[in-house]
Amino acid sequence: MHLPEDYLSFLVHFHGTRDYFECHEILEEYWKETAPKERDSHWVGLIQIAVALYHDRRGNNAGASRTLAKAISNLRLKKAELQQLGLDSEALIDLLQQTHERMLLKRPYKSINLPIKDPDLLAQCQSLCNEEGYTWCMESDCTNLELVNRHSTRDRSEVILERNRQLSQRKLKIEDGS
Repeated sequence: MHLPEDYLSFLVHFHGTRDYFECHEILEEYWKETAPKERDSHWVGLIQIAVALYHDRRGNNAGASRTLAKAISNLRLKKAELQQLGLDSEALIDLLQQTHERMLLKRPYKSINLPIKDPDLLAQCQSLCNEEGYTWCMESDCTNLELVNRHSTRDRSEVILERNRQLSQRKLKIEDGS
């Protein structure tokens, strides 16, 4: 089974560093390059899991539960795609529902492990994780504020430039009457 490198990187960070912000960034880039118009893509569902857990760990219960509900709704319809990615789709949906229930009950954050069904994929991810010096399936370090607050430490200059460019284009269209 040949899977995208970005997906493998997502899995390594998800289970090895628990850097959900990085997971989101990795898969969002991949999704934008491959299927940006597919808002209900399985890639979006996986991104939503990472975003939900990022919010959950930071104590943003409302954002976490809302985002995870979207992921569950999306991924329920993408079981074949999840299977092709080496995941146990039924176990994943069950895990996400349990996690969502924990969020709704306002219980504290708890790391989860995506149910990787394909033994070769699991071995490959564990090996990659080891090569990077990470511990596979380690618990998240909630005391690591750099990890917990990753969004506030990143360089957003490119994002801001792109937003300003798009805003300028919209203003020009309005001025031109188009």
